[in-house]
Amino acid sequence: MTKFRGTGVAIITPFKTDLSVDFNALANLVNYNIDNGIDYIVISGTTGESVTITSEEKKQITTTIIEANNGRVPLVLGIGGNNTAQILEEIKSTDLSQIDAILSVSPYYSKPTQEGIYQHFKAISKACPVDVILYNVPGRTSSNVLPETTLRLANDFDNIVAVKEAGNNVHQYLRLLRDKPDDFQIISGDDDLVLGVVLAGGAGVISVLGQAVPKQFTEMINLGLQGRAKEAYSIHFKLMELTSLIFSENNPAGIKAVLEQLKLSNATVRLPLVEATEGLKQNIKDALHKLEVSSKS
Repeated sequence: MTKFRGTGVAIITPFKTDLSVDFNALANLVNYNIDNGIDYIVISGTTGESVTITSEEKKQITTTIIEANNGRVPLVLGIGGNNTAQILEEIKSTDLSQIDAILSVSPYYSKPTQEGIYQHFKAISKACPVDVILYNVPGRTSSNVLPETTLRLANDFDNIVAVKEAGNNVHQYLRLLRDKPDDFQIISGDDDLVLGVVLAGGAGVISVLGQAVPKQFTEMINLGLQGRAKEAYSIHFKLMELTSLIFSENNPAGIKAVLEQLKLSNATVRLPLVEATEGLKQNIKDALHKLEVSSKS
C-alpha cells in the first residue's frame, strides 16, 4: 500500500469576502500543490471547514478538485460524523468513482465507548466501496481511539487501510507503529511530530501547513522516508515557527492567513470561526520572510 505514502494535504475551502466558496482559488490551490510535489489531497476535512459547508457546496468543491486534479494524484474525501446512519447514507449517495478513499473522523460529542467506535467503523467499512482511512483527533472529538481499537479495525477489515493519527501523543504513535499489520499505514496528522513519526516507520502526513509550503514540506517528508534524518530535520527546524503560528489561534484561520500572504486565497472563514488577528498575521508575514517564501513560490 503506497497510495497514501508521503505528503497529503488537508486542503482549505477558500471563501470570498461574501462567504461564498471561491472555486477559482480552490482550483489554483490544487494546481499549486500538485506542481510543487504533494502526493495526494484530502477534500472537506476539518481544515476544509466541512461542518459549515452545505451538502451542495461539498459536491461542487469535490467536482472542482476532481477536475483540477485531472487524475494526477489520489483524492481522499472526508465523510464522517457522529450519526452513523447519516454517514452510511452519504456514502451510499455519493459518487466515489473518482475518489481513492474516504477519511472518516471518529464520532465527536457523543463520546462513545471503544466498542461503540469499533461498531461505528465496522458499519462504515461494510458500506464503503473504496478504502477507509480512520481519523483520530481527540482534541476535537473529546474521545481518543485507543491503539487497541485502531489495531482491531486494521486486522478485521481489509478496506480499512490507514489511520490519520492526530492525538499529538508520541507513545500512541509508537504503539501503533510497533503493532500494526504490515499493510496498514500510520499517517501523522500532527505537523509538528510528523518527521519523528516517519523516521520511526510512519507512512507520511496529512498536513495543514504543507499546502502553503508544499515544496519544502514534501522534501522534508521524502528525506524522512529515506531515513536521511539530519537533512530532514534541517528543514523541520526552519518550519517550526510557522507550524506553531498557524495553530496558535485556530485551524484553519492560521493557514488561511498564510495563504493570504502568498496570494493564493484570502483569510475569510465562516462563523463560529473568526479570522486570524492582525498580530498573528504580522507574525506569519515575518516567518514567511525568514523562510524566503514569497507569493506562489
